[in-house]
Amino acid sequence: MEDESANPQKPRRRKRHIFLRLDSWIDSTVWNAGFRAAEIWEEITIFFRRFQVKGWKKAVFEIAGEGMNLGTAGFVLLLALALPAFEETKGDWRAQSDFAVTFLDRYGNEIGHRGIIHEDSAPIDELPDHLIKAVLATEDRRFFSHFGIDFLGLARAMNENARAGGVVQGGSTLTQQLAKNLFLSNERTLERKVKEAFLALWLEANLSKKEILRLYLDRAYMGGGTFGAAAAAQFYFGKNVTDVNLAESAMLAGLFKAPARYAPHVNLPAARARANEVLTNLVQGGLMTEGQVIAARRNPASIIDRNEKTAPDFFLDWAFEEVQRIAKPFAQHSLVVRTTIDMGLQAAAEESVESGLRQYGESYRVKQGALVMVENGGAVRAMVGGRDYGESQFNRATRALRQPGSSFKAYTYAAAMESGMTPETTIVDAPISWGGWSPQNYGRSFAGRMTLMTAMAKSINSVPVRLAKEKLGTKRIAQMAKDMGVETPIRTDKTMPLGTSEVTVLDQATAYAVFPAGGVQARRHGVSQILNYDGDILYDFGRDEQPAKRILSEQADSSMNRIFVTIPVSGTARRGALDRGIVSGGKTGTTQAYRDAWYVGFTGNYTTAVWFGNDDYTSTNNMTGGSLPAMTFKRLMDYAHQGIELRPIPGIENPLPDGTKASEVAAATTDENNPLPALVRPRSLSTDVTRLLKDVARQLNEARPLKAGGRFAALDSKLDVGPANRTE
Repeated sequence: MEDESANPQKPRRRKRHIFLRLDSWIDSTVWNAGFRAAEIWEEITIFFRRFQVKGWKKAVFEIAGEGMNLGTAGFVLLLALALPAFEETKGDWRAQSDFAVTFLDRYGNEIGHRGIIHEDSAPIDELPDHLIKAVLATEDRRFFSHFGIDFLGLARAMNENARAGGVVQGGSTLTQQLAKNLFLSNERTLERKVKEAFLALWLEANLSKKEILRLYLDRAYMGGGTFGAAAAAQFYFGKNVTDVNLAESAMLAGLFKAPARYAPHVNLPAARARANEVLTNLVQGGLMTEGQVIAARRNPASIIDRNEKTAPDFFLDWAFEEVQRIAKPFAQHSLVVRTTIDMGLQAAAEESVESGLRQYGESYRVKQGALVMVENGGAVRAMVGGRDYGESQFNRATRALRQPGSSFKAYTYAAAMESGMTPETTIVDAPISWGGWSPQNYGRSFAGRMTLMTAMAKSINSVPVRLAKEKLGTKRIAQMAKDMGVETPIRTDKTMPLGTSEVTVLDQATAYAVFPAGGVQARRHGVSQILNYDGDILYDFGRDEQPAKRILSEQADSSMNRIFVTIPVSGTARRGALDRGIVSGGKTGTTQAYRDAWYVGFTGNYTTAVWFGNDDYTSTNNMTGGSLPAMTFKRLMDYAHQGIELRPIPGIENPLPDGTKASEVAAATTDENNPLPALVRPRSLSTDVTRLLKDVARQLNEARPLKAGGRFAALDSKLDVGPANRTE
């Protein structure tokens, strides 16, 4: 035998042989697998060929396939839009608040309740059968048949609306309405409707029909400050909800869709007419016969006389949130809360907003307004969150995020004054580009070099953009707004100086209140004291809150106030100038396409922010901040300053005596040495400053032809706002 050690090549050949066999096995296995896969695929294609369609059938299938693809993509898109709404379902949303709060106004008068006092309910099985039937017949006849969205009911409603030529029936199911009440607002937007639909499906998947019906009956607003059928039965009829008769059940069922319109303590004939419609729905829905409802038709429900006063519901909702935040650690949750609201000013604020909408709403094509009035020191004296609380409980004063337009420029100029500039600092009004964006002034023209006072009074757009780009930076401006009291996060993009980042009305009132406070933090609040029923003070704002911090230096604040007080006299807010020579300052704001109009102004006593617009963001008819918002501000503030001590605005001379008119102030400025109205002049003027103020007056005069009656007669606040005043 041959010695392998004598021939070392043999083991190597044997190893190569093994590798060749392994390679051959891999090749054959892969080839066989591929061949078998091809055979299987051929068998599959042969099987499905029998389902092939040709001719017109193929076109139908192609269209159906594309429709399914688009439908799937659309469903995914809608689900993506609805995902933020599902975040609301993570908390204990079923739990009702255990707070029971009685609210008092600033003088100690009872003004309303919030908490469990309005949410006492009875189990569904204990409610009268006719109450359940009346609600279902009116709100959702197919409630026990659909899965949250009723496509048949939606089609029927669309058909009825088309026949009537308007909206006479709604397509939302009872579950969709509950989703809106629990998680969403009343804003009429496509995004809200998408969220509402998905949340309705979520509710149907997680709750039984009885649970959904019980929550709906407990959480809906029923007018008169009541929430839920049980509270409404006590309020209107003075009886337990389990004891209401058919006529009373029909009246309650008629309140769910329009509680303000059909509230029986406000309009009993309308409530009875609505109840009669509910009885008709019972018959048409096959839930009762005409014989069963005839007695209720002949003997309609009557209500108890409460001589009820109007409650400031928008304010109470906001104050209740404040109480829950403050009193969360307290052992006691049955509380008496003294608020900051002044019911006289609240009534005047509501009347001012409503009268403005009633008088000018149609011509300006505007349907909603909001207002917040803050006394110096931060106490909220009045709040209007919308036109009708019964129609929509969405608080536009505290929750609606709207672009402030030029009213945001106050923060840019405040940052400029804090950096050492003055109203007399000059800057060029000229074209400027920032990352491909070139802002334009209202009149599409540029005036060249001007002072900051003139730029602010005429609401020049290029100047704050130039300040932000070349001097300050957007982060510094955003920080100034935050320090002054704007709690809504501010976007720091290049368009921010012109007011493209959304804020709330409450934000604006809080921030502007810094100016009449001498540059000190406003510390807005609606709760002044919280007590238990034994009279023990559990919380006191003056005792328990941190002292106000200084935001602006006295010099910067004085400079800003000198600018602000020119705007109602010779700037964009002449319709907001107050009577009797009362000094006020402020700034208008109008957003792109006239979607939002603002006026935020102040005196030495109060600061008021006013907003008008539409919930669906549709454009108004050329409404500017210097029109309806300024007029609403004037109406409220003229009332608010009757019979009170007028406080001076820091940096501005004391208010003029009662009886002095704005026209007299304007006419009194014909003296060459006093080129601006007395109220605009700082307490002491050097010759150089006087010369600069003369230059401001000259530029303002050149911007608008003056009417007869003196050099500054055109500053009369009663004159109409001309095109030059609409520079927003």
